[in-house]
Amino acid sequence: MRTIEGGLTIRDERFCLIAARFNSTIVDRLVEGARDVLCRHGADENQLQLVRVPGAFELPLAAQRAAASRQYDGIVALGVVIRGATSHYDYVCSEAAGGLQRVSLEQSVPVGFGLLTCESIEQALERSGTKSGNKGADAALAVVEMINLLRQLGS
Repeated sequence: MRTIEGGLTIRDERFCLIAARFNSTIVDRLVEGARDVLCRHGADENQLQLVRVPGAFELPLAAQRAAASRQYDGIVALGVVIRGATSHYDYVCSEAAGGLQRVSLEQSVPVGFGLLTCESIEQALERSGTKSGNKGADAALAVVEMINLLRQLGS
C-alpha cells in the first residue's frame, strides 16, 4: 500500500496570516510562532503577508477574500476567544470555526486553524508559547503539510 503524506518543505509558496486584534497580547505571540516556523521551514519574509482584523468573528471573511484572490497558497487564521459570563463565546467560536472550514473547502486552499478557544486567560497564555507550545506555529505547520499533500493529490 502506498501512503501519501504532506511534507514540511516550503519552496515559493505564499502565505497569508490573518490575525485578530482583540486579545492582541496573546495573538501577537501566535503570529510570531507562525512566522518563525514558516521561516525556519524555508519561507522568506517576502512570502508572508499579515492581515489584521478586529476579532475572531471577522477571520472567515478575510480568509475567504484572501483565498478567492488566489494570491496565497495557504492561510493561517490566528485569534483568541476567552469564555466570559455570557453565551457570546459559544457563538463566536462556532461561527469562526465553521466559517474557516467553509473557506478551505470551497476555495480548496489550506486554512490553518490557529484560533484559541479557551476557558481562561491562563489557558490562552499556555497555548501561545509557554507550557502547551505555540498553536500559531502548529497551525502554520498544518498549512505547509496540507499544501504539500494537495500537490501530491493533484487537482
